[in-house]
Amino acid sequence: MQKVNEVQKLPAPLHRQKTPLKQKAGRLLKSYQLYLFVLPALLYYVVFHYVPMYGVQIAFKNFMAFKGISESPWVGFEHFERFFNSFEFTKIILNTIQLSLMQLILGFPAPIILALMLNQLMHKRFKKFVQTIIYAPHFISTVVIAGMLFLFLSPQTGFINKLIEGLGGEAVFFMGDPGWFRSVYVLSEIWQNTGWGTIIYLAALTSISPELHESAVVDGANKFQRIVHIDIPGIMPTAVILLILSTGNIMSLGFEKVYLMQTPLNLPTSEIISTYVYKTGLVGAQYSFSTAVGLFNSIINFVILLSVNQIAKKTSNTSLW
Repeated sequence: MQKVNEVQKLPAPLHRQKTPLKQKAGRLLKSYQLYLFVLPALLYYVVFHYVPMYGVQIAFKNFMAFKGISESPWVGFEHFERFFNSFEFTKIILNTIQLSLMQLILGFPAPIILALMLNQLMHKRFKKFVQTIIYAPHFISTVVIAGMLFLFLSPQTGFINKLIEGLGGEAVFFMGDPGWFRSVYVLSEIWQNTGWGTIIYLAALTSISPELHESAVVDGANKFQRIVHIDIPGIMPTAVILLILSTGNIMSLGFEKVYLMQTPLNLPTSEIISTYVYKTGLVGAQYSFSTAVGLFNSIINFVILLSVNQIAKKTSNTSLW
């Protein structure tokens, strides 16, 4: 009997044992449909995001088009030092940070609040109608949004100034006053994107068990108490992930809208890193210098992303990795 047990405990023949490589290959073949779905997105990032990284080296070279990237002479950190020592450095960095922080502080909570409010609506048709109305601005082109801002805020014909004058005030040149640029940009961003941002939070709210609300109602909790103690904790992991992603792009504001809203009068507050890179790189043909500025911006974003992710991991046990 003891010999039989010993035989049963012997390891399987080597040709029958699956190596880790074979196990991975088996799992890959078993779920090959899922990997085929991922393949187009993977190819997109490889072709359009990783392959172009080869050209980043011109930030450390004096790029000459007729010599190409590989033959252009190395200059080290000359372009970085030029940017750090330029008189525009402080202004551009402060403009970018101030505009990003203002958008983050005012714009990030907006979809959360709106999603919590919509989640409390009991009339389904009215809820769908409200969702359609607030989602619609997201599909308006950025060029059209910029044109609408110039039209509505015109000091002569804009209905906003007509309303101000009707209330006894004086017309304001919003698009020409540097002090108004950030407010106009952020408020228009909130109007355009808040409704679309509620989709993620509404999806997170649907994953909360209805039994929690039923138990809270039995215990006498009102709607506000259920929002505070059930809904907000339920969507908190989602909010933390989106906050990490938002702070990781704090130095990378959308170029298109800022550039379209710029005028010679509001440049003191509207000139940010992305518009500066466009003007020096494509317009001014300073390819190496603009690449250095863009690389500096990307490194700062990467450091901020790592830092915020680590802080979120320690404080809330929720992180990207």
